[in-house]
Amino acid sequence: MTVLPAGIGEKYELVVGLEVHAQLSTLSKAFSSDSATFGAEPNHHISPVSLGHPGTLPRMNKKMVEYAVKMGLACNCSINLNNTFARKNYFYADLPKGYQITQDQHPICLGGFVPVRLANGISKNIAIHHIHMEEDAGKSMHDNHYEDSLIDLNRAGVPLLEIVSEPDMRSSEEAGQFLTEIRKLLRYLDICDGNMEEGSMRCDANISVRLKGETAYGNRCEVKNLNSIRNVQRAIEHEFVRQVELIENGGHIEQNTLNFNADTGETSVLRSKEMANDYRYFPEPDLMPLVLDAGLVNRIKEELPALPYQLYKKYTEQLNLSDYDAGVITADRELALYFEELIKYTSNHKAAVHLLMGPVKSYLNEQGLSITGLGIKPENLAGLIKLVDNGLINNSVASHKLFPALIKAPNNTAEELARELNLLITTGNNDVSEYINAAIAKFPDKVKEYQKGKKGVLGLFMGEIMKSSKGRIDPQKTNQLLIKELESR
Repeated sequence: MTVLPAGIGEKYELVVGLEVHAQLSTLSKAFSSDSATFGAEPNHHISPVSLGHPGTLPRMNKKMVEYAVKMGLACNCSINLNNTFARKNYFYADLPKGYQITQDQHPICLGGFVPVRLANGISKNIAIHHIHMEEDAGKSMHDNHYEDSLIDLNRAGVPLLEIVSEPDMRSSEEAGQFLTEIRKLLRYLDICDGNMEEGSMRCDANISVRLKGETAYGNRCEVKNLNSIRNVQRAIEHEFVRQVELIENGGHIEQNTLNFNADTGETSVLRSKEMANDYRYFPEPDLMPLVLDAGLVNRIKEELPALPYQLYKKYTEQLNLSDYDAGVITADRELALYFEELIKYTSNHKAAVHLLMGPVKSYLNEQGLSITGLGIKPENLAGLIKLVDNGLINNSVASHKLFPALIKAPNNTAEELARELNLLITTGNNDVSEYINAAIAKFPDKVKEYQKGKKGVLGLFMGEIMKSSKGRIDPQKTNQLLIKELESR
């Protein structure tokens, strides 16, 4: 990547707005009953309706509307109760009707914001301009035939939400965090899987630069169809350098639509930027205006799950978890749901986090599973924490012996397994003294070293005691008794 000369980049401010297209996880398409399932053989999920044959009429997918309201509420938008649809006209090989049914003048969600956290600890609300509903186009495949491009229309008509931000981002980091939060919201609401590699979430980035202190925006370039958060950031970083260099050399920024080459990290002109009048928008004549009931919106609002930024605030402010731990838990919807259940059964929230981030995560990674494949009920995992808190087992035994036992027998309680496997800590001083005396007898030379002031040998004795007792002792209490015994000799 080209680097600007020292001091040049500091003169300019980056301005970024994103358009995020989220493919909704409905069973059928936006305006027909065709299946919207991903992965079918090419051109199997089509019908005269989705292909726009003469005499066919579109019909609204109610679930698409509900999902749009959900996303709007999660993004703090105002919900527009009076919606209309329009035809966006353009010719492209994978657009079978020659137009796309979308929303133009009256989108379903207006305004709003998404909070993001930056690496420096600063939080910022990224403003939303609007969210609208529309149908997707098909897919052109350029590498399946030596001479021709092939068209798969399975995706044509699949419902989309387009989330349009204000030009509110001033760095590639802010853009990356905005996308990360949008994807989390989609997953928490269970309305889109957010898989950018499969195209169920796509992003276009509108990028411009201006001198710092200027209020007017510069000409923007739109980079299309970026398929990963990292590529969005790379495209933004490249465009900032390219546009600043062009301006510094006396050039002019043309308002073009660009393609991003992930291999080179560079952009190239795809076509001149279309304006709204290029699409010849007009009201969709085959769909009546959509009037929403306020009661429906309120019901959806009441049924919203806890959202990631709400849980993050709860974990850091109420449960006193670290920013890192709260961030890791809320990054994964299923993990957050499991943790929410887990803390119903234990008040030791930090121990719950350490268990999930340590033994549980290691096991899941080794097995290639998500938290939903763990098999251990949250209450049984909380039982393991309780045994440690009550001094009945130590952390090492809990992690390396009792947790694996719970995996093999997930329906048993932690206490049942601990008793069955004889893992509970020995509480009697006489039993502990036997282990201490045996360790001291085994290393008489180390006793002399300790008495000469070499306190580091305590670890050797404790290791031997833990080994011989199979961990069934209280390490802190035993350490105190060991010191007392060594100093009495």
